[in-house]
Amino acid sequence: MSDKINIEDIILPINKIATVNENAFLKEALERMSEFHIGICCIVNNNKIKGIITDGDIRRKILNLQKPFSAFLVDEVIAHANLNPKVLKINDDILNAIKIMEQNKIWDIPIIDNNENFIGLLHLHPVVKKFIL
Repeated sequence: MSDKINIEDIILPINKIATVNENAFLKEALERMSEFHIGICCIVNNNKIKGIITDGDIRRKILNLQKPFSAFLVDEVIAHANLNPKVLKINDDILNAIKIMEQNKIWDIPIIDNNENFIGLLHLHPVVKKFIL
């Protein structure tokens, strides 16, 4: 492989991933995740990443839920989100990104530009595909 692989060449753009605003209900985040067939929903406000929620986060919450399931679904998504997710900048090194994904056992990392605006998601499947093909 002679060409350098750039994060910007393999990120999923915002229109290809699940996003909601911080006032959305958890049910809406789940619906968006299903719509885009991806296990993460990014919580965005004014082009800034406010948090993320994954299908694993939701599964763990359900297992520890101490209230009716229907009440859980109408909670604001931000109440259950990871408010300090790992993020990378668009010009960060792809090999470092892979290392971070492995160390943290995550499949997705939100990508921001140099102004910290949310611009997409680095998802493990396209990364692996790019290295294999």
